[in-house]
Amino acid sequence: MSITPTSSSGLLIDIDGIEEPTIAAYFSGLNSGEFAATAELFAQSGRLEPPFENPIEGREAIAKYLATEAKGMTFCPESGAMLLKDSELTQYHVQGKVKTNYFTINVSWLMQLNTDKEILLVEVKLLAALEELLKFSK
Repeated sequence: MSITPTSSSGLLIDIDGIEEPTIAAYFSGLNSGEFAATAELFAQSGRLEPPFENPIEGREAIAKYLATEAKGMTFCPESGAMLLKDSELTQYHVQGKVKTNYFTINVSWLMQLNTDKEILLVEVKLLAALEELLKFSK
């Protein structure tokens, strides 16, 4: 199954500074709840590194994790840039927000793609002060 790079509102995902369709498809898949298809964007040994958790490795494990943890969230990438391109991988940095029913938080994603445009790594970092994060634990 392939993912069309659109948002949950049906509009094309547009990330200022990023023109890589795999990245747009990643966020589109998350927002449409197509977690298995989103996990297929990863290389066989691809890794997702969520905040405060151990890395999730492999498509099946990533799909299971996303179905549990990303359900009900809206991912709003806003801007990004290519950080590195060499013969083995391309690295991007994306910034935006994640919205839930309870809060909206600033987030950054470090994403690495191999030469086949498969995702090798998505490292997710929350961009919030400790005081903000402590509010969510109550």
